[in-house]
Amino acid sequence: MKIAFVVQRYGKEVMGGSELHCRQVAERLVERGYDCTVFTTAAKDYVTWKNEYPAGEYILNGVVIKRFNVKKARDIQSFNEYSDWIFHNPHGLEDELKWLEQQGPYSPALIRALEDEEPKHDRFIFFTYLYYNTYWGLQAVKKKKTLVPTAHDEPALRLQIMKDVFSRPQAFFFNTRSERQMLSRLFPFEGKYQETVGVGVDIPERLDSSALTSRYRALSPYIPYAGRIEPGKGCGELLDNFSRYIRKNPDLSLVLMGKLLMKLPSHSRIKYMGFVSPEEKNAAMANARVTVHPSRFESLCMAALESMAVRTPILVQEAADPLKQHCLDGNGGLFYSNYEEFADALDLLLKDKRLRAGLGENGLQYVKKNYAWDQILQKYVILLNSIN
Repeated sequence: MKIAFVVQRYGKEVMGGSELHCRQVAERLVERGYDCTVFTTAAKDYVTWKNEYPAGEYILNGVVIKRFNVKKARDIQSFNEYSDWIFHNPHGLEDELKWLEQQGPYSPALIRALEDEEPKHDRFIFFTYLYYNTYWGLQAVKKKKTLVPTAHDEPALRLQIMKDVFSRPQAFFFNTRSERQMLSRLFPFEGKYQETVGVGVDIPERLDSSALTSRYRALSPYIPYAGRIEPGKGCGELLDNFSRYIRKNPDLSLVLMGKLLMKLPSHSRIKYMGFVSPEEKNAAMANARVTVHPSRFESLCMAALESMAVRTPILVQEAADPLKQHCLDGNGGLFYSNYEEFADALDLLLKDKRLRAGLGENGLQYVKKNYAWDQILQKYVILLNSIN
């Protein structure tokens, strides 16, 4: 079976949530004998969509990659200004299509390739509802289309063009039950194939303690955050909460891992580690008291699942319903909505070793039950054999 994936960026250097999600699924389906091709752009940076990869056809870990140039880069300031206008003012379809073009990645060549090469593929799987390539790609491809929305509740979902996006696929794979419920309040899914799937998590058989370098040991006790370090991910609020918390708890450190997209305060207990290997991240999480996940906008949050997979409790922003649901369904962490709750939850987790151990074991069992790769891939296989 020949499967085509459509996603806005793709590559081993692209570590964004939905893009990495797509790559992991494609590579594991190749291991199971499927013929997988990814249609994507030459962009590496999601802010500008600047062409950084060479366009053309490549192979990465058995997956064929077809990259197409983005015709124009995104001016994020003008896009944000236009988004603010369109989300708060009456407007028409042409205004929304203009917004979509500015959103990008604007690659008409990718859409033409989907039209031309549709007969060569048996199934199409689109990742992320939000972008130009998904809206126009779903129109270009006529058969056997699945959408993995990776959606959180945001103003873009209320645009009229999104009714078109969610009407065209024959099947939907949701990341969490809360994402599925949220989208079901906005769009009709009757008669469509639906499944809550998510993404698989690699559960380390044993942790490499040598990956925990002396710089982490010197910071202990610490709480880590892993992901894009930017205000949109709640990091500004996290830094404010942490700076306030350590006035009474000066021995605790905050460890930040990932791409830095904002200025950090100068403080001896706030440490930026840059990009780290999966082994180092696992070791850092396993030796932490708790991991923190401050984003209000998530459809899954792989970092939270990775923390639970190494028996470390999670502390999450309550406004992100999928994260809250991980805590409630898995009983593997706590959630907060303001500084007082952040501080109280952190006090409890830091002081009660028995509680941490119990939540950590619960979290591991939750990940094994719901996010083991064998289960995820089995759901994909059933989908691929079911949709017409």
